[in-house]
Amino acid sequence: MSRKYFGTDGIRGHVGQFPITPEFILKLGWAAGMAFRKQGKCRILIGKDTRISGYLFESALESGLLAAGADVMLLGPMPTPAIAYLTRTFQAEAGIVISASHNPHHDNGFKFFSGLGTKLPDEIELMIEELLDQPMTVVESEQLGKVTRINDAAGRYIEFCKSSVPNHTSFAGIKVVLDCAHGATYKVAPSVFRELGAQVSVISAQPNGLNINDACGSTHVEALQAEVLAQQADLGIAFDGDGDRVLMVDHTGAVVDGDELLYIIARDLHERGKLQGGVVGTLMSNLGLELALGELGIPFVRAKVGDRYVMAELQGRGWQLGGENSGHLVCCQHTTTGDAIIAALQVLMALKRSDKTLAEARLALRKCPQVLINVRFSGDVDPVSHVAVQDACSHVTERMAGRGRVLLRKSGTEPLVRVMVEGDDEAQVRGYAEELAKVVAEVCA
Repeated sequence: MSRKYFGTDGIRGHVGQFPITPEFILKLGWAAGMAFRKQGKCRILIGKDTRISGYLFESALESGLLAAGADVMLLGPMPTPAIAYLTRTFQAEAGIVISASHNPHHDNGFKFFSGLGTKLPDEIELMIEELLDQPMTVVESEQLGKVTRINDAAGRYIEFCKSSVPNHTSFAGIKVVLDCAHGATYKVAPSVFRELGAQVSVISAQPNGLNINDACGSTHVEALQAEVLAQQADLGIAFDGDGDRVLMVDHTGAVVDGDELLYIIARDLHERGKLQGGVVGTLMSNLGLELALGELGIPFVRAKVGDRYVMAELQGRGWQLGGENSGHLVCCQHTTTGDAIIAALQVLMALKRSDKTLAEARLALRKCPQVLINVRFSGDVDPVSHVAVQDACSHVTERMAGRGRVLLRKSGTEPLVRVMVEGDDEAQVRGYAEELAKVVAEVCA
């Protein structure tokens, strides 16, 4: 069913523009509180990243939840996967994250987790949407919710992350640079890696509310590349603003994307007989990942883009490992959602077991040239289904003659059409991508 407010990853938009306004978020809190009230009271956790509007929306969301009779537990700035984990451990009915993930500070959003630490079932999202269109009410005074603050949330999550690697694991001798994107990982990530023995340098860990994801983190790895080379580090790890995406940089300064990290983890699990089933990627996963896994005899399937679709495919198949080339990796043997810190730890463990550098470990995956161009659009037009765009896609596909593929999709979080072309000839692939992007831009004009 079509949704009015929820996208592929919660609700997101520009601060001050509907629906990311205090009035709407107050109502959203109330609707969520009403939806999760099964028998009288319910308990809901709220966490956030470091953007300045988090203060405003935390208060509005909290007020709406209290008006619905929900008790609220405040976690403060914490990575998104930490809220998923703590929602389970506190046996709360739900967890809510105030974050716009990798977007700039002027955006914000709301992600929801069920009591199991997973994304909400469709029926709950639809129930919240229905309640949003109803008049807001307030429970009787004796039924109003109360607020508590969880002061040891960071420590709990740090220990959880460390528990994802074997006891007595030590990364002593490994020199790591962490880029925390001035975001939600700025406190916990350095502690995790230091407590496991790594020599850690940290950049982009001084959030001021406005610098989250600003020329740093997993969407802008140039600063990390430079720091890894300057420090002569073994590798660098880049998180996004809310800590559910991770990319790496090897000792030569080369970027290692989500497909390559997924392959390194999968191969390690496979070699140890620990890989349950196969691997789930997305429509954007590089063809080289599929081929490399196939050489190892590891099944690979593609889900729609978005971590909720990767999770749904994993759950449906009873598999454990999946992810996106953007660095959103899910290790179900350890957690219920994409977790950048835990995924990074699994990569480091794989390198430690194989006694390989990150640069060496990635060599077995030979990525096919892939060009992605983002085209901005506005209004109600759907460029992807436009006849001219469809004809152009068909024409390019014919000319590639089975030696590549074309994918056009609208972003679930931004007004962008993502034009992706993949094949065996980089120059040809780039030319086709630019050709298609031009057609899309003309339709959007």
